[in-house]
Amino acid sequence: MIDASQRAGLFTMTDTTTAGGDKIRCDACPVMCYIKPGAAGACDRYANHNGELVRVDPHIVLERTVSHGGRLVPFQAGGGDWDGKLVREPNVFVTAIGAGTTYPDYKPAPFIVSSEIDGVDMVTVVTEGIFSYCGVKVKIDTDRHLGPETATVRAQGEAIGHVTTGEYGSQMLSLGGVHHLTGGSKKEGRVTCDALMDLSNCKPVELTIDGGATVVVQAGHPPIVNGVAEERMRVGCGSATIGMFAKQWHGKVDEVVVVDDHITGVLSEHQAGKLLDIPDTGIKMKGRRSTPGRYFQVAEPGTGWGGTKISDPLSVLGPFNPKEARPGLTMLMVSTTGEHAAYYVLDEALTPVETQMPLDLKLSVERIQENCEPALCTVLFMGGAGGSLRAGVTDNPVRLTRSVKDALTRVTSGGAPVYVWPGGGITFMVDVTQMPAGAFGYVPTPALVAPIEFTLRLSDYAALGGHMDYVRPLASLKDNTEVRPMPYSPGRHP
Repeated sequence: MIDASQRAGLFTMTDTTTAGGDKIRCDACPVMCYIKPGAAGACDRYANHNGELVRVDPHIVLERTVSHGGRLVPFQAGGGDWDGKLVREPNVFVTAIGAGTTYPDYKPAPFIVSSEIDGVDMVTVVTEGIFSYCGVKVKIDTDRHLGPETATVRAQGEAIGHVTTGEYGSQMLSLGGVHHLTGGSKKEGRVTCDALMDLSNCKPVELTIDGGATVVVQAGHPPIVNGVAEERMRVGCGSATIGMFAKQWHGKVDEVVVVDDHITGVLSEHQAGKLLDIPDTGIKMKGRRSTPGRYFQVAEPGTGWGGTKISDPLSVLGPFNPKEARPGLTMLMVSTTGEHAAYYVLDEALTPVETQMPLDLKLSVERIQENCEPALCTVLFMGGAGGSLRAGVTDNPVRLTRSVKDALTRVTSGGAPVYVWPGGGITFMVDVTQMPAGAFGYVPTPALVAPIEFTLRLSDYAALGGHMDYVRPLASLKDNTEVRPMPYSPGRHP
């Protein structure tokens, strides 16, 4: 029998088929499980409870409350006092989490709920979409080289995605997608689905990158690269670091080199140094000179200084020019995060000799560290809402798409705001840390189950051919034991 202590609520479904031996056939996804009494289906989301098909998780309703943690500055607007909200939103919002689904049929969405906001009749249509066409975009704040672009990303040895671009102190991964979910082996599809669901539910997942690093990714947490947790993302590229801190080095050191895998900066050659009248030092850099004080490809990428593979920063230097260099010339070498730093003085042979760093230069390194933001992992779920999901909203699905593009319909996921991509269809992205815990599920086709809500004026809903006969008032949910109210708290994860 279903353990009530493990199931927070039971959600009755009506479109079921009774099979022999008191089994119920579930039509919540294409697997169409036959479920015996007291058992759950393959997805663990639906079960046979006393001969009825039930949703084993509660339906989540968010309740917005006034925050007392901050001070509001009142002002008069439109003849009334401002309540501190930038956008008027309902105090109670019906999410799709635990609502059930209509896939793959044409049935109306499980919940079409009407309410009134500031005298305007509104309707919210909620459904748990089954997404075969979905994935996650992962932003990993690190200056370390995780792997070359297009390198395969693996979980449990199975390919689940690839490395994309580096974005100013962060490495981007694209994981999932229909080809990994359904286009490979059964194991590849299962592992991909598991990894996507765990990442979307803010759980840690270990990933390995071909020709690169092993990284543990968890939304809202620092990445762990090759077993070491990252503390900070870089303040900028080497050139930008020179520009930001040149004045703090002026008069305290003759030369500064900010080592960076992408753009290494050299103070005496940089425009920031020229504006401060810093003289030439005779320094010779390896790599490809871009513009004055900016060098590309000084070393191979890696997990050492500034995202390069080096452990000895002097390896990026050639011999100093004796026409400009002099014994006693001082030089600071530092990485873009301030994690690595060393201080040198040229000897009689114009060879840099590492020496104890003066206190004022230590303070400048600490200032670099201070200006680095904490390194975090960001996970955005991305899916295309199509098929019968839209048919659950309206008899004419293309009208829903047009309504979203025309900003008549607001799309949310678990109550969280989404970004809807321009162009055809309803392709959206959502920050998973803004959603209630456990918002994502799966079906063993394999595919992810994600909440999606459409909110619009009741009159607009009728105009686009909505299922008006299935609209129910918000008050009808109040006494429903299958509904779990939760406080609305953006950024509740981790």
